[in-house]
Amino acid sequence: MNTNYYCVIMAGGVGARFWPMSRQKTPKQFIDILGDGTTLIQKTFTRFKQICPTENIYIVTSEDYKDLVKEQIPEISENQIILEPSRRNTAPCIAYANYKISEINPDAVIVVAPSDHVIYREDVFLNVIKIGLNAVEKNDWLLTIGIRPSHPNTGYGYIQYDEDKVYKDNSSIYTVKTFTEKPELKMAQKFIESGDFLWNAGIFMWSLRSIEKAFEKYLPDVNQLFKQGEGFYNTPGEKEIINKIYEVCKNISIDFGIMEKAQNVRVFAADFGWSDLGTWGSLYAIRPKDENQNAVVGKRVKTYNTTNCIVNMPKDKIVILEGLDNYIVVENDGILLICKKENEQLIRQYVTDVQVDFGEKFI
Repeated sequence: MNTNYYCVIMAGGVGARFWPMSRQKTPKQFIDILGDGTTLIQKTFTRFKQICPTENIYIVTSEDYKDLVKEQIPEISENQIILEPSRRNTAPCIAYANYKISEINPDAVIVVAPSDHVIYREDVFLNVIKIGLNAVEKNDWLLTIGIRPSHPNTGYGYIQYDEDKVYKDNSSIYTVKTFTEKPELKMAQKFIESGDFLWNAGIFMWSLRSIEKAFEKYLPDVNQLFKQGEGFYNTPGEKEIINKIYEVCKNISIDFGIMEKAQNVRVFAADFGWSDLGTWGSLYAIRPKDENQNAVVGKRVKTYNTTNCIVNMPKDKIVILEGLDNYIVVENDGILLICKKENEQLIRQYVTDVQVDFGEKFI
């Protein structure tokens, strides 16, 4: 195993679109959301420790989730849990990890990945990561993974690649033309028809030197802030300096801050059974269905004249559903959500309304 290979797992999100199952105290990455006995972050960690030494895997999360990480992934040390005092999006999160790793190994080659994605063909995925890490070790690239799309999904970002500019050593790695945030349906359909667009998986690979240069060029203000912590990273003084940095650091994504601007961005076009599991609808798409196309979790759920629903109930709850089509029905810890699947984008608003009307403890 290459000791220069590092992994940064981003695990600070609250997963509001999976409410009420995902809550602030236990976000979706720490939940056994697939019902197979392991949480999403445990799956992610297990996946990457087949590529990177365990001591080279870092988890970036909120201070609120330190104990959850320690409980669910006891193999890693406290220094491998990078605690953000506040949420500032992915660019500061990555900059923080870069500086911690830099003081340990300036020759590091890094893969950065979310903690809550589902991968069904892990052998293919692991091979893509190995090829990608090898490629960025040799080339001054910022490499991202693009998923070959199966349908015009409006919940994903898209990457357009240049079919004429392909890496000589691997015909699946291309130069990137454009990034597009979540498009409207008509635009997504055009992307699919054109044949040169991929879903943006939000997984990145680069050498530490390449990403450091990119921060210096495209996000110099963010870089200068974290540079102030040099000499404090991986020491007892780290927390104090990080608290000061995060107080003034701007909220910006790595996509907007660097990837959309840099000239050395490449994309690895892949297909390994991927879902970012961002919504109840995405979970419905991958769960087993009954003869009426209902995806049901719960041992005491009875359905009558009910079709195309996703149902998630506690194992001891008796639930009778009649006459529903295309609904989300979820109960967790005293909260019941019944919502049309087509309106699931409103769940964030429901969470806000519950917080205002009934209090913080319910979100």
